[in-house]
Amino acid sequence: MKYYDYIITGAGAAGLMLAYRLAKDSFFDQKSILIIDSVERNADDRTWSFWEDSDGEWDGLVSKYWDSVIFADSKSHLKLSLSPYRYKMINSKDFYQEVWSVIRSKSNIKFLKQEVVNIIPNNKNVEVHTRDMIFTASKLFNSIPNPENYTKQNKYPVLQQHFVGWFIKTDTSCFDSSTATFMDFGIPQEGNTRFMYVLPISSNKALVEYTLFSKELLNYSSYEAGIKAYLERRDIGNYTILRKEQGAIPMTVYPFSTHNSSKLINIGTNGGWTKPSTGYTFNNCSRKTLDLLNALKGDSNLKRFDKITKFTFYDMLFLDVLSAQNKLGSVLFSKLFHKVDVKTLFRFLDDSSSFKEDLKIITSVPSILFIRALIKRLFSFVTQ
Repeated sequence: MKYYDYIITGAGAAGLMLAYRLAKDSFFDQKSILIIDSVERNADDRTWSFWEDSDGEWDGLVSKYWDSVIFADSKSHLKLSLSPYRYKMINSKDFYQEVWSVIRSKSNIKFLKQEVVNIIPNNKNVEVHTRDMIFTASKLFNSIPNPENYTKQNKYPVLQQHFVGWFIKTDTSCFDSSTATFMDFGIPQEGNTRFMYVLPISSNKALVEYTLFSKELLNYSSYEAGIKAYLERRDIGNYTILRKEQGAIPMTVYPFSTHNSSKLINIGTNGGWTKPSTGYTFNNCSRKTLDLLNALKGDSNLKRFDKITKFTFYDMLFLDVLSAQNKLGSVLFSKLFHKVDVKTLFRFLDDSSSFKEDLKIITSVPSILFIRALIKRLFSFVTQ
């Protein structure tokens, strides 16, 4: 058995972000650190987008940002200024190159390209089994998804933010590169919450994504048919597909932290770091990994890291409503964007709004739906 102070299982965004932070902080120079994954990611296979109200840590990797966004539905078309916020996009290849260059500069951090087959916590440490080897660690940070944790329960609703996106290049100028389309619900909903998401890179290049918040995934061809129909509706007929991306991100308030221990913490999507009501993950991972570093310098009990807040309860009620009546997603988001300032909404989605701002959000949506969800949720707690 080979011993390490820290082992990170899974080298996706969360695992690599944590390793990057450990590498940059001299406090951890004497810690032996191992990263294990069956894949070494370095491709331009996805994008991460997020909003910030100032210059940010990752600005050097931002390939494009927007100062305004569009929200649209079948009846309206809003162009909203984000100032002082900016909506930012990072390409995965740029992120991977940056974090790997820092990680590889540290002799105390190793990477092993193997599949993790088992993780066994015990009283003294945590064992990590690969196909060929066994390792032990004082602390384990696990970002390898285990969907069975939340799919084989019915206490908390589980939706998916699932999508297929095309990066396209058009023959003529078709896009306003200063404005991103945040949500366009002006497409057939078909009993779900469906919208288009458009990030224009230039006047003739854009990421066009067909996105759903729903329980079931679609056939791949259905996503592509939705993109084609949207482009046709916008009279965009001559284009080249530069590359494609797809994903499915769980949206749930399932308490992932119950699987943590004093020596093991689940991170990233596997740790519930995805914002349940939106599916956004990158910015949460950035904040959480910073908090985790501070925790490692102080309290050694990882079980105390994650905490339930008022926003957990808000997300729970929202998902209760959206899960029970998925066709109403367009209505709910339309109410939010028409009645609430977008900056207030961003603070709310960042879990940083005040109670006064929370009330603005809560009173903007149809109250009867959330009262029913609240009564049902309280009744479920009482009868546990």
